[in-house]
Amino acid sequence: MLIEFKLNGQDTKVDIDDTTPLLWVVRDTLGMTGTKFGCGLAQCGACTVHLDGAATRSCVLPISAVQGKSITTIEGLGNEAQLHPVQQAWIEKDVAQCGYCQAGQIMSAAQLVDNNPSPSEKDIEQAMQGNICRCGTYNRIKTAIKYAVEIKNSIKIKNIGS
Repeated sequence: MLIEFKLNGQDTKVDIDDTTPLLWVVRDTLGMTGTKFGCGLAQCGACTVHLDGAATRSCVLPISAVQGKSITTIEGLGNEAQLHPVQQAWIEKDVAQCGYCQAGQIMSAAQLVDNNPSPSEKDIEQAMQGNICRCGTYNRIKTAIKYAVEIKNSIKIKNIGS
């Protein structure tokens, strides 16, 4: 079946079984391997992408569900010239340990930071619920999210002053 959608801002078409999970289309068909397979049950968060801006587990989402929609993977969140505030915070706060879960963690955190200019501890915990880090970097993740909010808010202030 021909499925058309935007992937990281680019019009994309794939001719594939419409029940194939988005994760495998992104990784195997389109070669974007930043999104990881973890559990295959939408329980661990390693496969998180944005579907029309909402953090979504791609391992259980059939490709047919993205027809006409917009998907953002970790590869499309930012770039070397302009990192997303969460990516910048992850680097500056040295969050990653093994790194396997980090793309999913970043995608969940980015949705929170993009939609909540002042998240509480509870907001952060709720947004990150279901993102499992086997290395236990949860405290660094929370610190980085708070820092990403500061970065994002400082960018807004700079833009207002321009």
